[in-house]
Amino acid sequence: MIQLPEVIKNAVDALTKLPGVGEKTAFRMVMSMTNWKASELKVVGDSLTNLKDLKLCQDCGMFADEDKCSICADEARAFSRTLCVVENASDLMAIEKSGNFRGVYHILGGVLNPLLGVGPDELRMDELRDRIVQKEIEEVILAINPSVEGDATCSYFKTLLPETIRVERIGFGVPIGGSLEYLDPMTITKALENRKRF
Repeated sequence: MIQLPEVIKNAVDALTKLPGVGEKTAFRMVMSMTNWKASELKVVGDSLTNLKDLKLCQDCGMFADEDKCSICADEARAFSRTLCVVENASDLMAIEKSGNFRGVYHILGGVLNPLLGVGPDELRMDELRDRIVQKEIEEVILAINPSVEGDATCSYFKTLLPETIRVERIGFGVPIGGSLEYLDPMTITKALENRKRF
């Protein structure tokens, strides 16, 4: 069997660190890139290297070019007095894609999980509470994924806030076009819990 150069092996190993990319897929990608021009490889390499310089918004924790991301810098959105708490940047982008939320966000970076050593300090919950009070936020929407840890995170966070602040959790349940017979028990439970008057 042929021995491949270390350069190829290292490139394959690096690509397998990406979610959903196994060794075969990574190998196909690398083989394709061996046909690229040196200038094309340099552009991709430089783009990946530049990720190390990525900044985070001082307010919400989203990726940013400056100290604040475009959402937190938008005065109209800050003036809405509504804040949506999400687990990660991908969740924020999913909500933004819907085009229905016009407030600001806060990225927790995870959920409470004592078994993995993730407590309130790791999620900067005190900073979030202080931000809500200082910015005079009136409504907090908890867009945390439904799980035991997510439910615990929402419950804990609600205890940190003054009762004058309205706290809501996004609804979960049956997806549009979904069929009840194919849904798992947890999804059906959440759908029943989040029912509303018709």
